[in-house]
Order: sequence, then C-alpha cells, then structure tokens
Amino acid sequence: MNDPLIIAGREYGSRLLVGTGKYKDFDETRRAVVASGAQIVTVAIRRTNIGQDRNAPSLLDALPPSEFTYLPNTAGCYSADDAVRTLRLARELLDDHKLVKLEVLGDPHTLFPNMPETLKAAETLVKEGFEVMVYCSDDPIQTRMLEDIGCVAVMPLASLIGSGMGILNPWNLKLIIEQAKVPVLVDAGVGTASDAAIALELGCDGVLMNTAIALAQHPVLMAGAMKKAVEAGREAFRAGRMPKKLYSASPSSPTTGLIGG
Repeated sequence: MNDPLIIAGREYGSRLLVGTGKYKDFDETRRAVVASGAQIVTVAIRRTNIGQDRNAPSLLDALPPSEFTYLPNTAGCYSADDAVRTLRLARELLDDHKLVKLEVLGDPHTLFPNMPETLKAAETLVKEGFEVMVYCSDDPIQTRMLEDIGCVAVMPLASLIGSGMGILNPWNLKLIIEQAKVPVLVDAGVGTASDAAIALELGCDGVLMNTAIALAQHPVLMAGAMKKAVEAGREAFRAGRMPKKLYSASPSSPTTGLIGG
C-alpha cells in the first residue's frame, strides 16, 4: 500500500530517520544507514564535517546528498541565538538547504529541551524561510505552539537523549498525535526495536534515532532490526488492533457448529 511519510510537501518511503554520529568511522555510518533504509539523515553541524574542514574526511562523501536528504541539526546548542546561527551556517554549507532539525538544550546533564529558547528560535527560523522539524518536550501545549509558529514537524522525546529507556509517557504522545496537523515523530530515548514499533503503533508518523543503532554491539544488524520494527509498527497501526478486554475471554475458534456437536 502506498503510505508515504510527508514532510514539508515531500514524500519519503521510510518512516525511520537516523543520526550520523557516534559510529567508529564513516564506513560504518554508511553501512548502518543503508541497512536502516532511512532516506533522511541528521547531521550535527557542530560535530560533523560537511565541508567546514576541507582537509578532513567529509560525511558528504560517505552519504552523498544525491542519495539522502540531509537534516542538519543544532545538537550542542543551548540558546536560540546559537541554534539560529548554526542553521544559517548549514544553509550555506548545503547550498541553501531549508529542511532542518532544531534542538535547543536546557542542560548538559539531561539534554532536555529548553522550550522557551526553542520557541524563540523556531519563530526566527520560520520567518527566515527554514522548514523546521523541532525536538521538544512531550507537552501537547508546547507542540501546539510550535505548530502554530509554522514548524513542519514536531518531535517530542520518548525519554532522555541517549538513555535507551523507550517511551515513558505514551499518554502524552497520544494527546500530541490526536491534535497535531503536522507529522509527529518520536525523537530521543529509543533503545531497541520494540520501542520503535510501539512509537508507530501509537500513531507516530515516524521515529528518529542515533544512539540505539550506533552504540549497539552490532550497529548494522540493529539498523536492519529498526527498519523492520518501524514497518511493522506502522502496519499494525493501520490495521487497527483488537480491543483490550478485561475478564472477557474469547476463544480463537468458533464455539458453534462444532464437529460432532
């Protein structure tokens, strides 16, 4: 069935977005990204070379923009001004590229988003013509505010970045999903394939991950597992699960018309 992920008017066959950090080298990065089936890859402008240093290996050689959609992000930024400045640099490095991921962190210990600064940066970036996908808290009021500003996708955390704790508050995610008119993607906290599947089963439009793949014992193998999990979770959501029923057993086989009955 044709079921594309649509972000800022563009269609993508994969609902899995992956980061490009924490791998041992660019070769492993490429192999994992290919195994994941992802079409959108995130890159931390402050940490990854995409042309800033012409004498060092560039991610652009391992993952050519002709094959993948780049999603430059503001990892490591703790203020709206720093985030805006970083994405302006990304736009220059990637030939007027507009699709970006905004994240403004609150502190280096939890990496929880600073929402006042995030909202401030989002407003500036949207006015400057950026297509902003935004990392945010799982607060339905804040995500509505980001959508009203003009962000093209909201990306609430499932749990803290790099924690691998999975989805800790599915109820808030459901509230966000029910009200949102833009794609909702889980960002941060996924630890294994079942976490990704749950996110899609809840109705999320996609999931973004990095650490869960890059720090697995076998990253390329985990990338393939995540691909399957996202596909299965989406199909389960579209299929519509059976209702949960307490103390109402229902046999799988018919109880009438039994042979010899």
